[in-house]
Amino acid sequence: MPANVICISRAMYTGAETIASEVAQDLGFRYVDEEIVERAAQMRNLTPTEVASAERRKSMLKQAVTDIGDSAADIVAYFRNNKEATRPSDEMRNIIRQAIVETAAEGNVVIVAHAASYALARSKNVLRVLITGSEFGRVNKWATTSGGRSPREAAEAIRSSDAARASYLKRFYDVEHELSEHYDITLSMDALEPPAIRELIVEAAKRIT
Repeated sequence: MPANVICISRAMYTGAETIASEVAQDLGFRYVDEEIVERAAQMRNLTPTEVASAERRKSMLKQAVTDIGDSAADIVAYFRNNKEATRPSDEMRNIIRQAIVETAAEGNVVIVAHAASYALARSKNVLRVLITGSEFGRVNKWATTSGGRSPREAAEAIRSSDAARASYLKRFYDVEHELSEHYDITLSMDALEPPAIRELIVEAAKRIT
């Protein structure tokens, strides 16, 4: 049976959001990203900002970079050594997971980010996709579309983003290391252009068993 839910996880600067939107158009599915935060907020009468803050910890990451520099290893170690400050409450984790599950239950949807592939790991008719790439490849992509930022700035942003993703997976799903086998398909923008990635996802969604 074809997939009626596609979860797309992505590394920074892979063009995944645009690809996901086009996949949704090709299949006639809804495209969902920030709606997950909005749904989670409605469940507990919170503001989307409160949910997003617990989920993303952007300000904390920024402070970590300021305190310890841009080394990805050091940033990950910082978060691991400050678990009480970075771990969301069980209630908040459950709210976000429930929002993902309810969204998936409606069917015909492409869910971007929020580690939806992990939240729906045992669900049927779900295609779990990771769009990634090497730092070098992503820097080169960024350098051609950044509007003037340097490769060094792009590399720093990528390292910070990758560290934040690793922290998120650890905090929400106790995932020590993200692996390709956590997904049905893993696609690298180093070797594939966006149109090819888009076509592969659409074809995989039609053929999933």
